Amino acid sequence: MSSLGLFIIHQVTIDVNSPEAGVIQEFVAKEGDTVEPGTKIAVISKSAEGVTHVAPSDEKSSEKAAPPPPPPSVEKKEKPKPKVETTSVIEKPKETSSPPKLSATEPQLPPKDRERRVPMTRLRKRVATRLKDSQNTFALLTTFNEVDMTNLMKLRSDYKDAFVEKHGVKLGLMSGFVKAAVSALQNQPIVNAVIDSDDIIYRDYVDISIAVGTPKGLVVPVLRDAGRMNFAEVEKEINTLAKKATDGTISIDEMAGGTFTISNGGVYGSLLSTPIINPPQSAILGMHSIVSRPMVVGGNIVPRPMMYIALTYDHRLIDGREAVFFLRRIKDVVEDPRRLLLDI
Repeated sequence: MSSLGLFIIHQVTIDVNSPEAGVIQEFVAKEGDTVEPGTKIAVISKSAEGVTHVAPSDEKSSEKAAPPPPPPSVEKKEKPKPKVETTSVIEKPKETSSPPKLSATEPQLPPKDRERRVPMTRLRKRVATRLKDSQNTFALLTTFNEVDMTNLMKLRSDYKDAFVEKHGVKLGLMSGFVKAAVSALQNQPIVNAVIDSDDIIYRDYVDISIAVGTPKGLVVPVLRDAGRMNFAEVEKEINTLAKKATDGTISIDEMAGGTFTISNGGVYGSLLSTPIINPPQSAILGMHSIVSRPMVVGGNIVPRPMMYIALTYDHRLIDGREAVFFLRRIKDVVEDPRRLLLDI
């Protein structure tokens, strides 16, 4: 026999292999005994002399060997244990292999050595704070319309030389929109008002802020009493403030206040946008690029220089009716500047 019978150790049935070949001469431990690892359980005889002496014990062992047939099933139970261990060993590599899958996405991120961290300027931080406050405070809503720029552009083309000769400044489109905005604010004074706690403050003057983009950020200088200015005065003041803003010499006082803002994204090629209110104002007008589009005029399809205009307003204060009427007035005045002369 090269192996002994099955013995129960700590309630686990296992095979105990003989350290050498021979015949069992004597059992030291009885079947069913619980023994510690390393304990002597039998005496092995290397010669055949003990065969006759051990015959009875062989019978006993043969009788006791009857139980061994079941052990195969027990052995089968034992075999899964290594499988369980190998399974757990297989699972561990899966866990270790999962991080590489996640790390595989890391190369898609830009390397840190190709990024630069630059402190925000005071101007940029101030602009960011004000615009975010605007989003958090106002009930922002935007309405749109389109303007046929034919007549205003013709007016500028017809009188640009005479205008420069007399006033020393070019006639632009911005002065036409400023005058149109003044007229619209006078027709719809709620757009020029502002909410203060539980009150509404109506302002009987018109200070129009003009958004100017500079290399250092967005600044909004103010045209004081724009309602009292003519076209030449508006153009001169815009040019002066824009130059100061670009040079960085504009003062805080020249940017403080304002009751309404005009932003011209068209100079950068913007076709359509939803501008954000400049607090503590209640509305802002957005101008956009001029694009030649087919329009129906007098029953005929003709190309026209068209511009989309947008009005973002505080819906807590201004109803949709007033906002649409305001934008309609802008459209009417720009499309027919003679209305300003006749006040109609």
